[in-house]
Amino acid sequence: MDRHLLPEEFDLLLDGEGGFGVAPLRAHVRGCAECQAELESVQLVTAELDRLPHFAPPPAFADRVMHQVQLFEPWHVALGDTARALVPATRPARALALVGGGAAAVGLWAATLWVVARIDLLAFVGALALERSQGAAQAALASLAGALFGPAVHAPGSGLLVLAVGAFLLTTVAAAAALRTAVATARQPE
Repeated sequence: MDRHLLPEEFDLLLDGEGGFGVAPLRAHVRGCAECQAELESVQLVTAELDRLPHFAPPPAFADRVMHQVQLFEPWHVALGDTARALVPATRPARALALVGGGAAAVGLWAATLWVVARIDLLAFVGALALERSQGAAQAALASLAGALFGPAVHAPGSGLLVLAVGAFLLTTVAAAAALRTAVATARQPE
């Protein structure tokens, strides 16, 4: 052999392996002072490592480490895990959950049919809510205008003035928001 031994070849000699490829390695070590010195050095290190005390990590060590590792989990896997966690473990509990879920589904279906059958009631409640919110908004604008302009607003025919003030305030807020967006966009690096 016209070269020195490789680390894995030293490992074969250290392990005491026998076989086809080990005999030429042993013959090379007997004739090469450098490889013989390297083998003795590796044997010393191995002997020292064998004398070190053996220890095991605490029982929950792996769990603590893996708890800190962030793993990517696809949404469908997370959804499946969550669904499996919600399924009861025993057969009677699963039957009870099935009956409860079925009763809830039937109840929701009946409620949906009732609302659809009484769509006129739903439209009435929606119109009433809209009318009340419009009245509240007008009262708030009138109060704001009264606070800003005093008793002149409460004079007859001042509804137009209240609408004008509301439009002015709305336009001012919209312009400020647009200006803020434009400045933020201009500051972003390209």
